[in-house]
Parts: sequence; structure tokens; C-alpha cells
Amino acid sequence: MEDEKIVGMFFERDEQALCETEKKYRGLCLGIAKNILNSLSDAEECFSDTLMALWNAIPPERPSDLKAYVCRVERNIAMTRLDYLTAQKRARQCEVPIGEFEEILPDGFTEEALRRVEFEATLNGFLEKLAPEQRKVFLRRYFFFDPVAEIAEDMKMSESKVKSMLFRTRKKLRSYLTGKEHGL
Repeated sequence: MEDEKIVGMFFERDEQALCETEKKYRGLCLGIAKNILNSLSDAEECFSDTLMALWNAIPPERPSDLKAYVCRVERNIAMTRLDYLTAQKRARQCEVPIGEFEEILPDGFTEEALRRVEFEATLNGFLEKLAPEQRKVFLRRYFFFDPVAEIAEDMKMSESKVKSMLFRTRKKLRSYLTGKEHGL
């Protein structure tokens, strides 16, 4: 079913919208949450929360790109769950690749700053300047938290090429963030 029809069903408050969303995006959402949380049961719980969040947000929201909207909601819910699990010694073993950014971020950029809306706009500007292949690798690693090996396999590249591409892209991001946009 087309996304516009699903959004229309949400606006009509037709519960079938949830079923159609689940059919179409369950696998993608579980992959996102599992990469963040390293737990299928937590990922399934996040997906249930995502469906509830979609039901509560649409309407009044009318996403123009339902897939991107669903992925963003799922990612945010999974990140909130990760914060909960890692708080007060409830930590499970999980590794979020945001640590790979620490060495390239200019002074004044803290983890809190990474979450701000301004950074999102800046990052979107940076992503628009990347070649499509670089953008896809970057997003799969740092938005969807896909492992390097999985990215390499899916994109028919070697792991070393993916790692190298990510390293160069992070360097470009540093230049972009510090105002030295040459080299993109």
C-alpha cells in the first residue's frame, strides 16, 4: 500500500493504518532498534511504542515522507530506551558509534550539542553536499547504526573501503563544522 494512503487512513482514524504500517515498516524499524539496543525483545517493544507514537502524532502531523518519519520516530524511541537502559548501572553491553565522532568534533560541541536542532540542520546541509554513495554509507552507520560488515556486504564493498570512506567523511564533517568547507 502506498504511504499517502496509509497517512490518509491515520487521518480517518482507521486502525488498519497501524496494520499497514506494521506490514510495510516492521522489519526496517526492528533493524534500526536492534542495532541501537542489541536486543530483539527491546527492539520489538520500541516498535510497539513507535506505532502508538504514530497513532498519537498523525494527525495533526502529515508527514510527506512516511518512511523517513517512521524511521525517525523509531530511532528516537530506541535512543530514549538506550538512555534508560544505560542509566544508573542498568547498562547492557552496547556500543553506539557516536564515540567515533569525539576526536573530530570542534571545541564547544558536546554530546548535548549533537542532539540540538541546530546540529540537525547543519548536518543536513553537510549530507546534501556528499556524493550519494558516501551519504548512504554515512547514514547507514550513524543514523541506522548498521555494522560496518553489513554495510560492506549490502553495498558490495570491502570493509576496509567502508571504514576508509567513513573516516574521510568524518574528516569532511569536521572541516564543514569548523567552517572549512573545501574538500567536499
